[in-house]
Amino acid sequence: MATTSENDRGGGVVFTYEEDLVTARDTESGVAASGTSKPAALSRLADALTLQAGGGEPIDDEEAFLEEIGVDADEIDDAGEPPWE
Repeated sequence: MATTSENDRGGGVVFTYEEDLVTARDTESGVAASGTSKPAALSRLADALTLQAGGGEPIDDEEAFLEEIGVDADEIDDAGEPPWE
Protein backbone atom coordinates (compact mmCIF):
# COMPACT_ATOMS: atom_id res chain seq x y z
CA MET A 1 0.00 0.00 0.00
CA ALA A 2 1.37 3.41 -1.00
CA THR A 3 1.25 6.31 1.40
CA THR A 4 1.58 10.06 0.91
CA SER A 5 2.77 12.48 3.56
CA GLU A 6 1.25 15.97 3.81
CA ASN A 7 4.80 17.17 4.63
CA ASP A 8 5.96 15.91 1.23
CA ARG A 9 3.63 18.07 -0.88
CA GLY A 10 5.06 21.17 -2.40
CA GLY A 11 6.70 22.63 -5.43
CA GLY A 12 4.23 20.79 -7.64
CA VAL A 13 5.58 17.37 -6.64
CA VAL A 14 3.82 14.71 -4.57
CA PHE A 15 5.81 11.87 -3.03
CA THR A 16 4.36 8.44 -2.32
CA TYR A 17 6.06 5.61 -0.49
CA GLU A 18 5.64 1.89 -1.02
CA GLU A 19 8.05 -0.42 0.80
CA ASP A 20 11.56 0.68 -0.34
CA LEU A 21 10.31 2.73 -3.29
CA VAL A 22 9.74 6.49 -3.38
CA THR A 23 7.70 7.88 -6.26
CA ALA A 24 7.78 11.57 -7.20
CA ARG A 25 4.84 12.78 -9.34
CA ASP A 26 4.66 16.19 -10.97
CA THR A 27 1.16 17.46 -10.16
CA GLU A 28 0.90 19.61 -13.29
CA SER A 29 1.82 17.02 -15.93
CA GLY A 30 1.14 13.76 -14.11
CA VAL A 31 4.60 12.48 -15.04
CA ALA A 32 6.08 10.24 -12.33
CA ALA A 33 9.36 8.50 -11.60
CA SER A 34 10.59 6.26 -8.80
CA GLY A 35 13.78 5.61 -6.90
CA THR A 36 15.06 4.27 -3.61
CA SER A 37 15.21 7.78 -2.09
CA LYS A 38 13.62 11.20 -2.58
CA PRO A 39 16.72 12.59 -4.34
CA ALA A 40 16.84 9.60 -6.71
CA ALA A 41 13.12 9.89 -7.50
CA LEU A 42 13.46 13.65 -8.12
CA SER A 43 16.47 13.15 -10.39
CA ARG A 44 14.60 10.58 -12.46
CA LEU A 45 11.51 12.81 -12.51
CA ALA A 46 13.63 15.67 -13.88
CA ASP A 47 14.89 13.37 -16.65
CA ALA A 48 11.35 12.19 -17.44
CA LEU A 49 10.03 15.76 -17.62
CA THR A 50 12.88 16.75 -19.94
CA LEU A 51 12.06 13.86 -22.26
CA GLN A 52 8.35 14.63 -22.17
CA ALA A 53 9.10 18.21 -23.21
CA GLY A 54 10.97 16.96 -26.28
CA GLY A 55 14.49 16.93 -24.86
CA GLY A 56 16.99 14.18 -25.46
CA GLU A 57 18.29 12.71 -28.67
CA PRO A 58 16.22 10.67 -31.13
CA ILE A 59 17.11 6.99 -31.55
CA ASP A 60 17.72 6.24 -35.22
CA ASP A 61 18.33 2.50 -34.95
CA GLU A 62 16.25 1.07 -32.11
CA GLU A 63 17.69 -2.46 -32.31
CA ALA A 64 21.28 -1.17 -32.24
CA PHE A 65 20.45 1.01 -29.25
CA LEU A 66 18.87 -1.87 -27.35
CA GLU A 67 21.90 -4.06 -28.09
CA GLU A 68 24.21 -1.27 -26.89
CA ILE A 69 22.46 -1.11 -23.52
CA GLY A 70 22.31 -4.90 -23.19
CA VAL A 71 18.64 -5.55 -23.95
CA ASP A 72 17.59 -8.43 -26.23
CA ALA A 73 15.05 -6.93 -28.64
CA ASP A 74 13.45 -10.35 -29.16
CA GLU A 75 12.43 -10.46 -25.49
CA ILE A 76 10.48 -7.20 -25.62
CA ASP A 77 6.73 -7.32 -26.25
CA ASP A 78 5.52 -5.07 -29.05
CA ALA A 79 4.43 -1.72 -27.65
CA GLY A 80 0.70 -1.24 -27.60
CA GLU A 81 -0.13 -4.92 -27.73
CA PRO A 82 -1.37 -6.48 -24.48
CA PRO A 83 0.68 -9.55 -23.52
CA TRP A 84 -2.42 -11.77 -23.61
CA GLU A 85 -3.02 -11.21 -27.36
